[in-house]
Amino acid sequence: MLWAPWLVLHGAPLAELSGDQDFQLFLHKNLEFTRKIKGDVAVLQRIVCDTFQLCKEEELLLVRQDLGIVQAPLEQCHSRTFQAEACFSQIRDGLRAYHGSLAAVLELLPEHTSLVETLQLDAANLSSNIQQQMEDLGLATVTYPTEGQGPLPVFSSHFHHQVGGFFILANFQRFLETAYRALRHLTCL
Repeated sequence: MLWAPWLVLHGAPLAELSGDQDFQLFLHKNLEFTRKIKGDVAVLQRIVCDTFQLCKEEELLLVRQDLGIVQAPLEQCHSRTFQAEACFSQIRDGLRAYHGSLAAVLELLPEHTSLVETLQLDAANLSSNIQQQMEDLGLATVTYPTEGQGPLPVFSSHFHHQVGGFFILANFQRFLETAYRALRHLTCL
């Protein structure tokens, strides 16, 4: 009989899970973790701005088209038909994608290796936290195909590498903002 409550939770809508203290603790801890990661990305964005004078996205849009750097999708986290499983899956998959993409930033900013590696570790840990929580709650895990995810882009010049690093960080920051809003929304249900 001890396992019986988990059978009920397995198919429960998120609203029924949101009152669960462990789930709320998970949400609050990972909101703070996401906020910390956002802060670290902002620090790297300032470094790219100061080091390479790459500060304004609108000035670089033409170069962006040539680079093929795409934003990890999070449409499941802000759609009208919000599904916790789908949103968590997209956050997890996006964090894994950005973990890999940060290798290009690491190459670009070798003097900031510890910050970039900490950011990679934090992205991996947050992804693992979400995966573990999904498993604990009995939520279905879905893996979404990500467009253009594969090997890192090959940059044709050092300038393209700099702009690529700029957009990886800008996209990661937007991704984290959406993920943060989704997690915060879940705390209010």
